[in-house]
Amino acid sequence: MHSKIATLTIVLVLIGKFVFTQETWTLNDCVDYALSNNLQLKDFQYTTDSGKETYRQSVRDLLPTLSGNASYTVNFGRSTDPFTNDVVTTDFFSNNYSLESSVALFQGFQRMHTIKASKFLFKAAKEDVRQQKYLLAFRVMQAFYDIAFFEGLVNISMEQLQVSQNNQRLVEKQIELGLMAGADLYEAQSLLLTDSLNLTQSQNQLAVARLRLVQEMNLEDVSDITIQPNFAVDTAENSFKKIETDSIFKATKVFLPLLKASTLRAKAARKQLGAARGQLYPSLSLFGGIGTGYFETTRDTLGATIPFREQFRDNTFQFIGVNLSIPISNRWSGRSGVKQRKIDRLRADNNVAIQEQVVYQTIQTLVQEHTALQVEFKQTTKNMEAQRLAFSIAQKRYEKGLINAIALFTAKNLFATAQNQQLQARLKSEVNKSTLDFYRGLPVFGIQ
Repeated sequence: MHSKIATLTIVLVLIGKFVFTQETWTLNDCVDYALSNNLQLKDFQYTTDSGKETYRQSVRDLLPTLSGNASYTVNFGRSTDPFTNDVVTTDFFSNNYSLESSVALFQGFQRMHTIKASKFLFKAAKEDVRQQKYLLAFRVMQAFYDIAFFEGLVNISMEQLQVSQNNQRLVEKQIELGLMAGADLYEAQSLLLTDSLNLTQSQNQLAVARLRLVQEMNLEDVSDITIQPNFAVDTAENSFKKIETDSIFKATKVFLPLLKASTLRAKAARKQLGAARGQLYPSLSLFGGIGTGYFETTRDTLGATIPFREQFRDNTFQFIGVNLSIPISNRWSGRSGVKQRKIDRLRADNNVAIQEQVVYQTIQTLVQEHTALQVEFKQTTKNMEAQRLAFSIAQKRYEKGLINAIALFTAKNLFATAQNQQLQARLKSEVNKSTLDFYRGLPVFGIQ
């Protein structure tokens, strides 16, 4: 009997662990799920697909054009006989069929520039998708660590509440023994209610943080989530100097989609300028075709209309030619277009410089924050331990009646504040480290 109960207990524990594992999310799990289910990313992917088709069509524009035409015409009233060229007033009909083709031989290299420009824009759109993935991953990471922070805050609040509950029980016993007055119980109850309110507020903030992560991940029919944080704060003496900032920026320029997309758009702007200039050059094209027709007025020597098959064969004609078009004046629109494309190119180049400046300044700030957070984390840790000791002493003195509840409440609040500051410094250090690793090109999120 006991063995069956033990076996059942083990099974229930294993099932519980399995369920817990299934409902617990690591940071990588959250990021992967968000990347697979975010609707905004799908919208950017549609833009990329559109750019891909635009690029393919620009290549297909090099192919000759081919068109077929067929017409059925009824002439009535006063018209010209297409067979004799005489003016007639009788009604008649005719059919015309033709197949025509043309190919551009030279257009000032417009199409080649257009192909390269559309290719650059297509690649830029792909980089935009990757950039949006990184932005989403960072939003998920921030929401993830917000949950970790508020979970820590809830634990701190629960510890403080437990202390207040113990103190209230202590006061009640002291009153029963006649060692404390009834007013001391009111003070203890007031501190207990304050800590209970702090716990409630922390739990509400935690619920909001969990909901935010659920929304970022686009989890359906879920309003709560359990995370499994993994902290690895580096407390070693490690500082990023300016030369290392430059090396980080050098690595960032190689892979960061934001910079790559702006550079590709600058290249596309140059090609679009070349295409605009091509409109100022003469264009040469080759064209040709074949056609035939059937006319009701085409008759033989006996006055009978020649059958459709014979006319279709006998009326066949062919043509071939070249067309040279020289732009002389189009209200200066061609040169105006060139000037507009020059401005677009300068704007694109300036945008590259702006993006690089923003990224470089961001890295500078992260490097400075990294050094500051290392110091802050150590100091807050030492302060927390000191406040823990001070609160422990205050608690013992309160139990012996050497201090009042206000002094104990002050010591307890200082300890809670120190815990809060240490937790904030720890999480900020983790986010800062992950962000710096990202700019250094390390696989933080595993995004391809």
